[in-house]
Amino acid sequence: MTLSPRLASPDDADALSALFARSYPPLLAPDYPPAVLDPALPLMCRAQPALLAAGRFWLIAGPHGPLAAGGWSVERPGTQAVEPGLGHIRHVVCDPAATRRGLAAAILRAVMNQARAAGVERLDCWSTRTAVPFYAAQGFSVIGPRDVVFPGGLVFPSVAMTRQI
Repeated sequence: MTLSPRLASPDDADALSALFARSYPPLLAPDYPPAVLDPALPLMCRAQPALLAAGRFWLIAGPHGPLAAGGWSVERPGTQAVEPGLGHIRHVVCDPAATRRGLAAAILRAVMNQARAAGVERLDCWSTRTAVPFYAAQGFSVIGPRDVVFPGGLVFPSVAMTRQI
């Protein structure tokens, strides 16, 4: 069976939230202690309606729902600032049972193609520690550590990365 990315819609929100909820806990656990991961997961495991409505969020569906997903925005996460030519990778994830099959890479290719067609020249990413090798394999370079601050002040360590497209 050939699995190809398709644009997600707001109707996919529940299925995407379920994908996040089954993926992030086991995939991130080796790189984050429970004191960091446990309070962050409820915030990370919800599909964001604005991202889905923007027409820039992709998914690959299997017979039982999404296996991989991810997208991009022109707005910088957390600030909504826009810089011409710059896009931001958002929530690239893969079901733990479907990793290492090229699904997340296919999502990222769809994202890069769409962003390039929209005039984006560079994509920035706030990667989890876990995903740094994945993004590096896709041509992203490490900028350095970056703390993502969630509403309420919760700090989640990540790694800033970038790639010219």
